[in-house]
Amino acid sequence: MALADKIALVTGSTGGIGRETALLLAGAGAEVVVTGRRADQGAETVRTITEAGGRARFVAADLEDLDSLRALAEEAGEVDILVNNAAVFPMLPTVEQDADSFNQAVATNIRAPYFLTAALAPGMVARGSGAIVNVSTMGARVGLPGMSVYTATKAALESLTRTWAAEFSPAGVRVNAVAPGPAGTQSVIDLWGQEAAEGFGKITLLGRIAQPREIAEVVFFLADGSRSAYLTGATVAADAGATAI
Repeated sequence: MALADKIALVTGSTGGIGRETALLLAGAGAEVVVTGRRADQGAETVRTITEAGGRARFVAADLEDLDSLRALAEEAGEVDILVNNAAVFPMLPTVEQDADSFNQAVATNIRAPYFLTAALAPGMVARGSGAIVNVSTMGARVGLPGMSVYTATKAALESLTRTWAAEFSPAGVRVNAVAPGPAGTQSVIDLWGQEAAEGFGKITLLGRIAQPREIAEVVFFLADGSRSAYLTGATVAADAGATAI
């Protein structure tokens, strides 16, 4: 298996794109550190992986809290693949945006991947290999009303992707991002409703929303050095052509 000797940490991997990414990485042989706030969902993801013959363990973490984040990095250990997937997305017009959800989004969407990367990248550099994949959004490239905070944090994450590639790739650590279009994750359905989510998908060239697995396949491609060895500093638009027109 391509990732048989690798350890992968996927944030926000108790559901949605993160969970599907964890399943793919485990299926390729990696030992996966599943993390999130919900222990019940984490246990279910680990069970799914282990019952299929894979290796996984769950570490509960609140990425808004720096102490919890540092504990996660320490417990994860020598990680070869880091997927910064966890995110929150407040949906408010700029003039109605409150400070609490603003700070929550900045802490989860920027500060958490920043300090997880700062904690885990040195080990990758020392070993001369590794992969970091950041999950962004098509909204980092286009204006979407009511999503100012979420899209701004993801635009920052894309900027960090390029900076981290410049800092770490000379030592063999690839850093890339995926910018999904509308995806049918449970969190999106809960937030928008099924009809609105599917309506958003109609603006894409393929005329539909993505399934979480379809986005996870792109994340997996970037994480697997045997597939994407010459790719670093890039943001892949997995948005069914929405930002191409």
